[in-house]
Formats: sequence, C-alpha cells, structure tokens
Amino acid sequence: MTRRLLLFIIVILSLTLLAFGCKQKRPEQVGDEESRGKGKIAVVISTLNNPWFVVLGNTAKERAEQLGYEATIFDSQNDTAKESDHFDNIIAGDYAAILFNPTDADGSIANVRKSKEAGVPTFCIDREINANDVAVTQILSDNYTGCVEMGQYFVKRMNEKGKYVELLGILGDNNTWNRSKGFHSVVDNYPELKMVSQQTAEFDRTKAMEVLESILQANPEIDAVFCGNDAMAMGAYQALVAAGKADKVMVFGFDGAKDVIDSIHDGKIVATGMQFPKKMARMAAEQADEYIKGRKDFPQKVPVAVELVTQENIAKYTAYGRQSEQ
Repeated sequence: MTRRLLLFIIVILSLTLLAFGCKQKRPEQVGDEESRGKGKIAVVISTLNNPWFVVLGNTAKERAEQLGYEATIFDSQNDTAKESDHFDNIIAGDYAAILFNPTDADGSIANVRKSKEAGVPTFCIDREINANDVAVTQILSDNYTGCVEMGQYFVKRMNEKGKYVELLGILGDNNTWNRSKGFHSVVDNYPELKMVSQQTAEFDRTKAMEVLESILQANPEIDAVFCGNDAMAMGAYQALVAAGKADKVMVFGFDGAKDVIDSIHDGKIVATGMQFPKKMARMAAEQADEYIKGRKDFPQKVPVAVELVTQENIAKYTAYGRQSEQ
C-alpha cells in the first residue's frame, strides 16, 4: 500500500513539474516576444500614380525584405493629411523604421517629428524636408548639379537662342526649385534664350499635357520645353503631338523613367537626368537596418549624383539606372 501511494505521489509530482515547465518561457521565447512587432519596416511614398515612385517604393520594400523585415508600402497620394494618417497607423503598429518619400518639404516635418518622439526612426528618400533634426538621414538626388549639366546641354542643343517653356513640379517640393535653379543658373546667362512661360504641372503627366496645350495657344512658336520630371515630359510630348509640333519642339525631362528612356531611344525626347531611384531606396533600407542594429552616426544628408542621359549616350542606360547595374 505504501509503495503504491509513493508511486502515485511521484507520478503527480512529475506531471506537475512537466506542466510548470511547459508554461515557462525559454530564453529565446522571451526574446521573441520582446522583439515582436519590431521586425516591420514601413515604406511611405508620396504617390504611386507615377511609375518612378512605384519603382522607388517597390525597391525599398524588396531590400527591406531581403534584410529580414516585413515591409509594407503606404501611398500618401500627394496628400499630407493621408500621410499623417499613415504615420499614426505606423506608430500604433509598432514598426521599427520608416523609409519615407515626403509629400511636402514643410508640411511633412510634423509627421517625421511625431515618429521621432514615438521612437520610430525615419529615413527620407528622394524628397527632403526642411528640418535637420528630425529624420535620421535624408538620401537625396543632387538635383541642382544635375540640372546645371542639363542646362549646359540645353544651351548646346538650342544653339544659345530660341524660345522655351518650363513646366515646374509641385511647388511645395524642394526638388522642384533645386532643379529649376540649377537649370536657370546656366540658361539665364544667354540673353537670346527666352522663357515665354513657366507654369506648374505638379509632376503629373495629364496636367502637363493640359498646361502645355494652353501655353501653345498663346505661344505657338516655341523651340523647347524643359520639364521638372519625366512624367511631365511625356505629357508635354503628347501635347506637341496633338498640335503637330512634335518634330519641331525639343523636350527635356528629369528622372530616368522607362517611358522617357524608351522615347530617347526612339528620338522623341532629347534628354533626361538619371536619378537612380533603386540605388536610393536600397541605401535607405540598408541604413535603417544599420540603425536598428545600433549604428547612430548618420550624416544628415546623403547626396546621390544625377547623370545626364541623351540620344548620344543612351546605350549606357536603361530605365531607372545604368545598364551595368541591372
């Protein structure tokens, strides 16, 4: 009887210890729980209504995933209010970092600041914000220098004289003005080059077509159109085709988007500035990974060189980069 009772007690104790052990968290389980929700990276893009930004967002997401993170793309639709909602959801969603293409140089500052205060680091890509103390770093095309080179080529192709139109991008985006200022730092030195109109088309293809159609009614005899991005360059080209002037008016873009690279190949567009969105997106994801792992010494701005793409050197390039880098 005593042996049976002893055996019963041993069995009960064994089951109790087993159950208790199952409930205890192994050290690696504790670590997993502590890091739960910290393996996500948000990719916030100003608009996905432009193939260039689609490439920027998809490349950032792909590189983040290659580095072991779950990545989600958020489309701000060029609306700072939507962008603000995205940031609220990202902060509540316990993301580890934000790869950010801002909608507005001033209007986006508050969103980056609130993410910093919530402990979520932000890495700006392509578009900058007018603050040096909120984003970890800003990876930006050297738009001014790129458009200085574009201006020099423009002057050469125009033989230093003629009438032209400039289509500006979004007025609240520093890229708009850096490109325009770089271009005019060269072109304005030639008094026989006359700008007959300068209007915004907000980096949008359809708006560019409509704006140039209107400009052509008042200024039918122009020789060139300088566009602040490739979407507007394609819209301008469409307007010139509709007006029967596509073979008489030169179009210059900026971005390195596929449709313009193809059009340069075909002799329809004269030139563009290659911005390398894939390079910038990968850099942002890699720097976010380094930050999460402990690095904190990042430069406030990282310039990425822009390269002039023309009908003479088009063989070296493909959409969004060099042939050698694809």
